[in-house]
Amino acid sequence: MINFYKTIGNVTQPISEMEPGCWINVCAPDLEERNWLINSLDIPPEFLQASLDEEESSHIENEDGQTLIIIDVPYAEMGDDGIEYYTMPVGVISMPKNIVTVSIKDNSVIREFADGAIKGVNVALRTRFVLQILLRMATRFLQHLKQIDKNSTSLESLLRKSMKNKELVQLLDLQKSLVFFQTSLKSNEITIEKISKNRVIPLYDEDQDLLEDVMIEMKQAIEMADIYSNILSGTMDAFASVISNNLNIVMKVLTSLTVVMAIPTMVFSFYGMNIGVGADALPFANSIWIPLAIAALISVVSTIVLSRKGMFK
Repeated sequence: MINFYKTIGNVTQPISEMEPGCWINVCAPDLEERNWLINSLDIPPEFLQASLDEEESSHIENEDGQTLIIIDVPYAEMGDDGIEYYTMPVGVISMPKNIVTVSIKDNSVIREFADGAIKGVNVALRTRFVLQILLRMATRFLQHLKQIDKNSTSLESLLRKSMKNKELVQLLDLQKSLVFFQTSLKSNEITIEKISKNRVIPLYDEDQDLLEDVMIEMKQAIEMADIYSNILSGTMDAFASVISNNLNIVMKVLTSLTVVMAIPTMVFSFYGMNIGVGADALPFANSIWIPLAIAALISVVSTIVLSRKGMFK
């Protein structure tokens, strides 16, 4: 799908056809749309291929006066076991007269610009528009990281009460999401540093403050991702130790109960064997109450001893 947008009266609005200075948003293009982009806009096929590759990492390319900036954008979708967080690349192609964004699937960052929800946007100012996309992308990472932290805190509270596998699996999914975020954020940081140092796109004096904001937000997101990842990793290790300790406690109690319950069996097993009669018989062999009392006494003493040693806790 291909849509065209232009800033009219300080508001980004959709237009029916391409104009100089407009923004062209491409989402999951089919073969016909790809051919139109290549033939009508002279976009290199490699640019489109890189933008539509799910495994493509953040980087910058230049070819024939066009600049491709691949950035990783965070996604959050509801799955079977809760919200799933991951990243996917978005290609931003800076052309002499237009800006083109290419994405595999619809994402909230681009959608906010298309809906006119971001103030102070002028798509005709290509460099500033690219930096605004990068800034919004970094802000969205921060929002998702805060949500991940809240989700992990909630799961920790549930784990303290139930110790179910479901919560542990959800914590593991959050930890995996943080790894994805860390990798994407570091790649994005390298790309932004190249923009600031190598002048791959024309930077004007009024854009320097915006670029600094992008770098600050990106570094903050990287620090938050590292902190949350370390905390979550420590939490997973702690709960794994707690679960293992709980299993040991259960096994200890069951073993103690087995010992106590085995004593009557042992006593009555002796008296149940044919070991002789008269003088050769066991003491009290002719009475059921005395062996029963002996078994009960030994069981009580064993229970007291094991209890004092903390075997039932």
